[in-house]
Amino acid sequence: MASEQQETPLSEEVMPPEEASPTAKIVEITDTDEPALANEDEDVESKGSVSMTAAERQREKQKKREAKRLMKKTKKKAEKAGTSAAPVVGEEELAKKKVQEAMEWQEKFKQMINRLAMQEALNSSGSLTSKSKESKTHKFWDTQPVPRLEAWLLYMSVQRLWECRVNEEIDEDGPIEENTPHDQIRKDPYPLPKEFEWCTIDLNNESELSELYTLLTNNYVEDEDAMFRFDYSAKFLKWALQPPGYKKLWHCGVRVTSNKKLVAFISGTPADIRIYKSKQHLVEINFLCVHKKLRSKRLSPVLIKEITRRSHVQGIFQAVYTAGIVLPKPICSARYFHRNLNPKKLIETNFSRLPPNMTMSRVIKKFKLPAETATPGLRPMKSKDAPAIRKLLNEYMDKFNFVPVFKSDEEVRHWLLPKEGVIWSYVVEDPATKTLTDFFSYYFLPSSVIGHAVHKTINAVYLYYYAIKETEEKAVKGRLQALIKDALILAKQENIDVFNCLDIMENNLFIEPLKFGAGDGTLNYYMYNWKCKDMDSSKLGIVML
Repeated sequence: MASEQQETPLSEEVMPPEEASPTAKIVEITDTDEPALANEDEDVESKGSVSMTAAERQREKQKKREAKRLMKKTKKKAEKAGTSAAPVVGEEELAKKKVQEAMEWQEKFKQMINRLAMQEALNSSGSLTSKSKESKTHKFWDTQPVPRLEAWLLYMSVQRLWECRVNEEIDEDGPIEENTPHDQIRKDPYPLPKEFEWCTIDLNNESELSELYTLLTNNYVEDEDAMFRFDYSAKFLKWALQPPGYKKLWHCGVRVTSNKKLVAFISGTPADIRIYKSKQHLVEINFLCVHKKLRSKRLSPVLIKEITRRSHVQGIFQAVYTAGIVLPKPICSARYFHRNLNPKKLIETNFSRLPPNMTMSRVIKKFKLPAETATPGLRPMKSKDAPAIRKLLNEYMDKFNFVPVFKSDEEVRHWLLPKEGVIWSYVVEDPATKTLTDFFSYYFLPSSVIGHAVHKTINAVYLYYYAIKETEEKAVKGRLQALIKDALILAKQENIDVFNCLDIMENNLFIEPLKFGAGDGTLNYYMYNWKCKDMDSSKLGIVML
């Protein structure tokens, strides 16, 4: 679920349809954006510094009181024992330690209050959108084995991303709940309202594949202005949902009992990942979709529980998933960036805006690319390249903390071998040694343009996996910029309108130099039944479709 418009609803309580964001538009930055908010923050920060000074004074007073109390106590003990009033060193040190611990807890509590005060200040000023649901109680997720989320403010301004959070502290990575013994796993599906029934979608059946395509096309994620909606092709769905080792049982649907119409769906696919030092075989949850007219039926929590049950039956107790909104609790948040390849079309469809004091011709000139690629030895990936690409990818992923582990050449061929209208993959072959030194890929996910008189589709691609052999820091930056520039050129040759990526891996090395613009969307990554420390997006290496 890595695409920006694919902010998959994980339950009706947390993702109503109007909050989804299929294609985050390129944000136009001005000097006057959010002036009131900036002033609010200055006030909050200044109040915080005054509070800190008062806290320090209070701390000193409390230390003196504790010292006096300790001296009186030791003096009384000494008088009773008939000795001098010299303090007992061990007891004094213990008392000091307790005082220090109390002070540290006071400081943590004060910081929490300050953060919550900032959240309240933003809410009361109207700077936080009224549609935000982040601060509400998560009735479903609070019953699941995920880390607790006590308070989380995620606020996006034009210039920067602020995160103010008070989370459960995690000292050690590992499962939250132990694996359920097989004989204790629920055997029967969870009950549905009487007018619905469970089904398993057979993607090799053209009729059922067409039903799934129709459900997603008409009901899956669109932006809040209802201008764009993902247009998953049948070929894309088979690629995304049928990797090596896939389970048909994990293509879980809901039909209306009376007419057998498909009205809801959720999927799982097997995956091997490494998170920090732990390797896990788990399930990737994706394509959670409920028909728009049935959003009040609260089918999403039941779908999630049922796909969880079906995973447990197969002996898998962890999962990874993404969402565009904040649930309990993200381990990482990444931001979308867009590289304009067809400025005129994107402006005409309101995907992006014409900047002030800029003409269309100047914008077109700004984003113009060379006609041909520049990297020697660049060619499309072939099936025979799979072993070398697997080695290159797995070694490159050692840089990051949350990554896929490619265990077989079959996996590499499935996910990365070029497929027309689905994925493009290129390698760089050293002309002298015939060895592969670099690799990059991107997948095709267009968006339907809703209600436009001329343009019906925005042709979009998303950066997928890449790897380079170069390790020296300066050389890595130059190499990545050259490779992704060639990727932009190749995408332009395929009549792609926009090239998208997240600020994960080492993408920040090329985002600004290659004129990617910041989008207004964020993708949050989650683990089910696994706790670990948060990480920066630059340490994230997994891309979900």
